Amino acid sequence: MEIILIIVAVMVTIVIASQFSDIKNRKQLKLRLKREWGDTPTEEYSSEKLEYLKSYYNSVQDNKLDVDDITWNDLDMDEIYMEMNNTQSSIGEEYLYSLLRKPCFSEEELKERNRLMKFFAEQEVSRIELQTKLHAMGKLRSISVFEYINRLEAQVPQSNLIHYLLDLGLLISIALIFISPGLGGIGTFGFAIYNIFNYYSCKAKIENYITVFSYIFRLLDSTKAIIHQDIPEIKKYTDQLSEDIRYFSKIKRGSFLLAPKNANGNILDAILDYFRMLLHLDLIKFNSMLSFFKKNRKVLNRIFEQIGYLDSMIAAASFRESIYYYCEPELSKSKKPSLSATELYHPLLEQPVTNSITESRSVLLTGSNASGKSTFIKTLAINAILSQTIYTATARSYQGSYFMIYSSMALRDNIFSNESYYIVEIKSLKRILDHVNQDIPMLCFIDEVLRGTNTLERIAASSRILNSLSQENAMVFAATHDIELTHILEKNFSNYHFQERIEDKQVLFDYKLYQGKAVSKNAIKLLDMLGYPHDIITSAENAAQEFLNQGEWSNL
Repeated sequence: MEIILIIVAVMVTIVIASQFSDIKNRKQLKLRLKREWGDTPTEEYSSEKLEYLKSYYNSVQDNKLDVDDITWNDLDMDEIYMEMNNTQSSIGEEYLYSLLRKPCFSEEELKERNRLMKFFAEQEVSRIELQTKLHAMGKLRSISVFEYINRLEAQVPQSNLIHYLLDLGLLISIALIFISPGLGGIGTFGFAIYNIFNYYSCKAKIENYITVFSYIFRLLDSTKAIIHQDIPEIKKYTDQLSEDIRYFSKIKRGSFLLAPKNANGNILDAILDYFRMLLHLDLIKFNSMLSFFKKNRKVLNRIFEQIGYLDSMIAAASFRESIYYYCEPELSKSKKPSLSATELYHPLLEQPVTNSITESRSVLLTGSNASGKSTFIKTLAINAILSQTIYTATARSYQGSYFMIYSSMALRDNIFSNESYYIVEIKSLKRILDHVNQDIPMLCFIDEVLRGTNTLERIAASSRILNSLSQENAMVFAATHDIELTHILEKNFSNYHFQERIEDKQVLFDYKLYQGKAVSKNAIKLLDMLGYPHDIITSAENAAQEFLNQGEWSNL
């Protein structure tokens, strides 16, 4: 009797300690969420994680309207995503990634996103309460929740008979201790060792699914808690969640057997882990619920999307707080594409230089290397994406059409398919030409078009490709060193340039955009600055002047 009382007292103490620990952790979490609002997330990303973050996006991908892989990589959008990913759940970060890949063409939807972001920015108490509920789900390290939910069709429930028999053997052995301590002790030890061995053997085959099932239960608990918060501003979402969560009211009974209710766990959860190993509680629960989750997979996906949407909007609102300034873009469905931005800057630069531009024609950008051409067109492209995804532009003002957004910039040889740089480049440009249509304007960005071939054919071909794009429903921003293009294309392209000056044998850039064609020619001067022999410098200058005068090069 005394032993039983001691066991009961220990269990009560553990439960009380666990409750106090949960309360303390919640208080610390709320303080941290308040402190980190508007900060850049410090999470590290492995290549494996970046890959599984794409799982939800891959299921809703549009090969025509979305930001494709080439454009995403050209613009370093992974870095933008990391800067923005202040989500609290795996579901939120998967949804946020997808949202940034899918420019929106609906004013109503963008206004709704803006409404939510403003609410989360202004109502700190409600936001933090919502974040704590999302945080309880946690983030998985190396698997996609959405992917495994939709892999359930391939899983077949296994019989629980072996688990019941092993449990029965263990319990009989424990009871035998009171009759024959020696025999009962040997039996208990033997069954405990075999049960643990069998547990890990069986669990290894379905471990990722058990992890996701555990996550689903935390998702359902968090969803219920969010509904109970009764926030009027998100009622349209919680109403749908209330309807969907009813499907899972029965299956949630005994969910604690599968895994901890909180992603961070507590003392009680640690003790339950030992019971799971000995009695196979989570394996039994898994097999009993697999058919149910398969049947209700579509409802789970709906809950995933609703929760992911809310979490990603909080992250986007936090991103707005982290940047120098922003504006809400003015987007239109005008027949002729146009773009206007004032004091536009790149959101990843610590000390960005701002630029302004207003255009309804395609644009050629000229200037020397490192003068700012590539950064400027990346800045425009990133802002076009942010404007049509999180209704945010890093500018004082931004007006533009609803665009499909494509680029051809940071290309390289493909050694695995034995393709030269030129082949890779013309394929990249061809995909842009193939996606132009008359219904939705295209905004495309090209850096050094056809740099992978000789000057004569480059100018001939690139001028025709750029001109063809400008004649379609597309607005092109092309950076080039080929001054000839500024003359050939001046009827359909506006000319802008970046410039530099040389002082005390140093090249100084102001990174400001100027109208007109580039006029400075400093490549030979740079050779002089770096100490090249004087005869090489003089000969090069004379040759360049001779070509300008006569239009042809002399033999050496």
